[in-house]
Amino acid sequence: MRKITKISVQQKNKERFNIFLDDEYAFAVYETTLLKFQLVKGKELDELDVEEILFSDQINKAYTSAVHYLSFRMRTEKEIVDYLIEKEYAAYVAKEIVVKLKEQGYLNDREFAIAYARTQVNTTLKGRGIIKKELMEKGVDKIIIEDTVEAEYSSEQELEHAVNLVVKYAPKYKKDSFKIMIQKVEQALVRKGYSFSVIKLAIEEAELEEDTSEEWDALVKQAEKYHRKYPDLDDYQQKMKLKGALYRKGFTMDLIDRWLEENQ
Repeated sequence: MRKITKISVQQKNKERFNIFLDDEYAFAVYETTLLKFQLVKGKELDELDVEEILFSDQINKAYTSAVHYLSFRMRTEKEIVDYLIEKEYAAYVAKEIVVKLKEQGYLNDREFAIAYARTQVNTTLKGRGIIKKELMEKGVDKIIIEDTVEAEYSSEQELEHAVNLVVKYAPKYKKDSFKIMIQKVEQALVRKGYSFSVIKLAIEEAELEEDTSEEWDALVKQAEKYHRKYPDLDDYQQKMKLKGALYRKGFTMDLIDRWLEENQ
């Protein structure tokens, strides 16, 4: 058995108390731990007592840290566990804190998912796929994710957002052929989390029209670039190279042949 010979408040943290056993510094605890175990000068402690005190204090310290982390915004269970482990708390301590926070109503993955989905739907143009992916990365259960996104993000809203993105992205690719422009718009929406079925509907709703003058201008620029790229080839080889390159860029053979006829 060892006896508590001194208890002092830490200078940098007034909520922490240094405990001295037999005139030697032994450990530090929070005030709540001090009161819980009635740590006073003259009290004797054995090794098991010290282990119990330190475990309880670690739980208290981790809890305080987690509550501070929660004060900035809502968190998921996984986010709390990851945060505490990053702070070098043991995994079992992190899980203990999650249980405590859930019991007190500070943690609720379903409520988090609802709040997160609503925010994304109202402030961004993300598709359902991205929102689901982000919730999954935050550790929310798959069933909760499916239920939440289905309830908070209607098909009509998602289609409206997708149409807005089509209208936004299409002008960025006007230098490409109409076919390539559509492909690039589709790729952009896939990255935003939209399914191909929604993308197809959005492009139809946007009613994009092929501008033949812009298509011709785009072909002329590409053709001139490729024409300069193959200066050492004979006419036939250069023609075949150029035809293939322009076709892969999405231009029709009619437009390609027209340019070749005008530039022979």
